[in-house]
Amino acid sequence: MDVTLLGTGAPAGLPRPGCPCANCARALGEDVRTAASLLVDGVLLLDLTPGVALAAARAGRSLGGVRQVLLTHPHDGPALEFPPGLPGPVRLPDGRELTLLSGHRVTAVAMDTPGTGYAVTGPDGGRLLYLPPGGAPAGLADTAPYDLCLLDVAGRPEALARLRAAGAVALTTDVVAVHLDHDVPPGDESRRRLAAAGARAVPDGGTLLVGDFREVPEPPRRTLVLGGARSGKSAEAERRLATFPDVVYAATGGERSDDAEWRARVAEHRERRPAGWTTVETTDLLPLLQLPDAPPLLVDCLALWLTAAMDDVGAWEGRGWRAALAERTAALVAAVRSTRRRVVLVSNEVGAGVVPATPAGRRFRDELGRLNAAVAAECEQVLLMTAGCALALRG
Repeated sequence: MDVTLLGTGAPAGLPRPGCPCANCARALGEDVRTAASLLVDGVLLLDLTPGVALAAARAGRSLGGVRQVLLTHPHDGPALEFPPGLPGPVRLPDGRELTLLSGHRVTAVAMDTPGTGYAVTGPDGGRLLYLPPGGAPAGLADTAPYDLCLLDVAGRPEALARLRAAGAVALTTDVVAVHLDHDVPPGDESRRRLAAAGARAVPDGGTLLVGDFREVPEPPRRTLVLGGARSGKSAEAERRLATFPDVVYAATGGERSDDAEWRARVAEHRERRPAGWTTVETTDLLPLLQLPDAPPLLVDCLALWLTAAMDDVGAWEGRGWRAALAERTAALVAAVRSTRRRVVLVSNEVGAGVVPATPAGRRFRDELGRLNAAVAAECEQVLLMTAGCALALRG
């Protein structure tokens, strides 16, 4: 079974007509995308979009053999054109099954937003899943992995997390992002974010062979995200795990009942985390890192962990604390090195400004720099965040 992506963009396309934003201005060449539409084996068309006949011609395909047209979502854009001879488009009710004369079997998948997803099994046994823009599956039962999944990875990352939790997406599943919009910078940044989710994008007109072996992007097991204050490092770390289920969020800041501003910061972080995540307020990271076969772990942040560790060993005013602190940091680094779970760690980048005026400030700056370097050495990927932009230092 082969699938030709006649379009891969959001319903309005990319760039959006008349939009002055920077992301639309950067959408050039292969990053120009028309509204998503799929042609399966030349007989099944998923989503009828404006100019679909021209899109098929550009891809070297004909719509003459199409025997069924299925819609996934309400259409509120430009008027649709019905190429001559094309069957009238319909939307299947949730759960309805349809078998074409060609041998393709289609099942309508319920969504948590207005729209319908379609699971298609080809005559050769290949299986694909196509979800509408902004949609995630509702009440998805455990299922065998699909060979190909096409969905709104950028707009609804939790949809991919649900598919992974249900077993619908495995390491061998080719996850392709469609319905791409101007919310994510196109080009290298879009590819970087998708790769971190184990997904990829293909240009309009590309053809995929369902079940064909290809190297699926595998997110790194360990990632360190560095950055200054309000650089976007926490948001980047959370985004990197948004497509995975059952994430554990280790918050090392602790509770500060007498600090209203700190409580507001903590509340802001909690509100943007996916509902399915578990938050653990702790600085005892070793047991979390040493758990085998555990879901992904996000640690935010190492700077606060170090503050607590330096408190415990009396590093601010006492003597003889260096050996005790070195022992703690060595244990943490060893746990990062040997962990079997996917982990994203956040830390502050220090030392780029003026030298702190106090001995305690200089001591903390030096120790955090050493800790960052040691943890970075054990991570497959290291990112530096500046003004919300990610620079890959490794990986």
